[in-house]
Amino acid sequence: MSWQKYGIRPEFVERVKTKMKNPAIKERIKAQLEGVTKYDLQDRVKVRRWVKSFARILNEPLTDALEEQLISFVISQKIDPNNPLHLIKLWAMFR
Repeated sequence: MSWQKYGIRPEFVERVKTKMKNPAIKERIKAQLEGVTKYDLQDRVKVRRWVKSFARILNEPLTDALEEQLISFVISQKIDPNNPLHLIKLWAMFR
């Protein structure tokens, strides 16, 4: 898993995946990502803001190190939310 290369712990990923199964939480996060572009996902400031916001929504405390790992991971993926192949790749990574 590529997220493990960034030092993101499997326990953290499993907790987040479990919490994302809650429809209310999932919808809140989807609403925050409405209209996001691939350029937004390459902007460290915007990604940092989303990471902090999602951590609050998910009630997951983040250390500074984990926050940086998550930001680096998102930026390195070069995600284009309008490209179905990118979305399939992400889905496969976290299922």
